[in-house]
Amino acid sequence: MKLPGLAGNVERRLLVNYRLDPDVLAPLLPAPFRPQLVNGYAVAGICLIRLGAMRPAKLPARLGLTSESAAHRMAVEWDTPDGPRQGVYIPRRDTDSLVSVAVGGRLYPGVHHRARFEISESADRLRVAFAARDRSASVRVDVRIADELTGSRLFADAAAASAFFEAGSIGYSDTRDPARFDGLALHTTAWQVEPGSVVTAESSFFADRTRFPEGSAELDCALVMRQVPVFWRPLTSLRTTVPDAGAAVVNPR
Repeated sequence: MKLPGLAGNVERRLLVNYRLDPDVLAPLLPAPFRPQLVNGYAVAGICLIRLGAMRPAKLPARLGLTSESAAHRMAVEWDTPDGPRQGVYIPRRDTDSLVSVAVGGRLYPGVHHRARFEISESADRLRVAFAARDRSASVRVDVRIADELTGSRLFADAAAASAFFEAGSIGYSDTRDPARFDGLALHTTAWQVEPGSVVTAESSFFADRTRFPEGSAELDCALVMRQVPVFWRPLTSLRTTVPDAGAAVVNPR
């Protein structure tokens, strides 16, 4: 499947990040992925994003769509003929967009679950929540914009966190074929990150003790991007040699 290049504007991108026990995450990842480690931890999180003017790159911005979406993501590595690559594996996507649900896994990577979003945001505070309509996932976070990144065991400061996520701009998503992962590479000329301070964060995904035993997934930090023009370039799909790999990660369908 050849996917089109996509253009748009990241009106708000809130990354809520967790540090994980790599020995717990590793068996949940489908081949060819393995955890990417930072200070001995695996890294995962939730990307809560509002996209504006989203459209195939050849179309004018006025024809683009606005949507609220969420992606559960894990920082991963995998081997290629040119050496190891780094990016994110995305086992689950949720959205309020009927278009994204319809084209997900066809014209846009990843199966998308329909969800209801609740948003309250200002210049210095972001409250974002969603619940899947089939009740298979829910998230509620409250984050204040901060002057510095504090309390993280993953990153020394906001600059280190920004560099890590900018380098991992390739993402592979689950599709309707459990052995195929569709990929996109994010490009922007205006990468800019603000540190956040988490007031509260609740995630049914990371709170699931059948997946992450007590103490194996801990909240680490939050980062915010706003008003960033972006372009997504489609990548050749990856395939796994284990047909049902990843079933333990994705919520039941």
